[in-house]
Amino acid sequence: MYMKISITPKEINEVSADIAIAFVYQGAKLSGDALILDRAVSGSLSRLILQDGFEAKTGQCICIPILQDTGKVLLARKIAVVGLGNKKMFTLDVLRRVGATVAKMSHAAKAEKIICSMPESSNIKDAQKFSQAFAEGVLLSSYRFHTYHGTQKKKDPKQKELKEVYISESRNVHAKNSILGITQAETLVQATNMVRDLVNLTSADVTPLVLAQYAKKIIGKNISVEILSQEKMKKLGMMAALAVARGSVHPAVGVHIVYKPSGAKKRIALVGKAVTFDSGGLSLKPADKMHTMKCDMAGAATVIGVCSILEKLKLHVEVHGIFLAVENMPGGNAYRPGDIVTAMDGTTIEVLNTDAEGRVTLADALTYAKSFSPDVIIDLATLTGACIVALGEDIAAVLSNDKKLAKKLLDAADETGEPLWELPLYEPYADMVKSKIADLKNIGGGSGGGTITAAMFLRPFVGDTPWAHLDIAGPSYTEKESRPDQPYGASGYGVRLLAHFLSGF
Repeated sequence: MYMKISITPKEINEVSADIAIAFVYQGAKLSGDALILDRAVSGSLSRLILQDGFEAKTGQCICIPILQDTGKVLLARKIAVVGLGNKKMFTLDVLRRVGATVAKMSHAAKAEKIICSMPESSNIKDAQKFSQAFAEGVLLSSYRFHTYHGTQKKKDPKQKELKEVYISESRNVHAKNSILGITQAETLVQATNMVRDLVNLTSADVTPLVLAQYAKKIIGKNISVEILSQEKMKKLGMMAALAVARGSVHPAVGVHIVYKPSGAKKRIALVGKAVTFDSGGLSLKPADKMHTMKCDMAGAATVIGVCSILEKLKLHVEVHGIFLAVENMPGGNAYRPGDIVTAMDGTTIEVLNTDAEGRVTLADALTYAKSFSPDVIIDLATLTGACIVALGEDIAAVLSNDKKLAKKLLDAADETGEPLWELPLYEPYADMVKSKIADLKNIGGGSGGGTITAAMFLRPFVGDTPWAHLDIAGPSYTEKESRPDQPYGASGYGVRLLAHFLSGF
């Protein structure tokens, strides 16, 4: 669905729309646009607010139809107020959630066109960031995935979707910056929704080869894509990743995306876990834990999404996007518990659990990334259920061998509203992934700390290169809609975070 978000110099009461929306802080009296709307309906809005106990908590809203002729005083057919919460606690992410709430309310009210103006803030002065956050919320919330809806789910011709959002902005200097913010939001959300689409597709439709073909679609002036066939992977010595793929009828496929703008002074490698379906292999997952395993390639999908917009964002950093796509199945040739496999760098790995396959594939992917001498390596992986136990379903973990790198990623997470929390690379846990009969074993064997031991397994494959591991097992896919900007299913987590991070180079 295409949605247009525009800046208009007209006041909120001067635009013909389905809904005119004003914003109110908690504990504040009606003022500005809210007061204009209230006066247009002879105080009906303020009386309803009092009657319903409206407190203006974040995302709380009231929407009412206009039952009287307001003439030229107000051109909308409905009016609404949306709560902003405590003014002292107002952030860009609050505004992002408010934008999402506006979109959901408009959808429920069958509105196709709305008008609002940006709320005033005492602690956010950047008009571009302000409009970007609001537009992101509106656009992220409006995502719909209908690929598999059949004849029983044909669109109701009476069903209306939000198509036009007008933001009233009479201050010309702010209007220019606001337009830049909206354009940025559209670019980022377009990539995020591409990732959502890719992850929401079934594993039958996204095999390793198909995932590689999606990556080839982003080839551009400064972007090249190299496909590593199973034979090429074998020649490179990627026997760890190939072992994981052995049980599937679909051969492994590697992908190396390169964005190389002129004048780039830094080289960043983005590595994504790309298990297109994870049955657990011979260490089979329980049935109720398997149906969402189409999302086990979300890290690779995010790498594709980020790389797809690098030219649009005109970033001045060389980026290598790398993933090794495999399917982990319990076939007759599947790798087994007790096997010893050899990674690209010669490290031997004792396989104790075939369901700890992501780190085995990443061993080769990280080694390959390191071979290009990047200044920084960042990997994204739906790696451990332990991360969800530790941080819940909304928050990803970051573990890094470089404090400055971790800090930059945490700052980017705060700016973009993609929650991230740092866990330690705790040195004593390194012993938990040492094998008695090989160099490493692919599970820690302890009763806890699974996210940390997984990162300790990965660490040797990056050497001294500054590296950050993002475990996105929780926020990459949601079955509980805890945020208004995140509908059911794939989230596209990491696109906005990494785009913001890369813009700092």
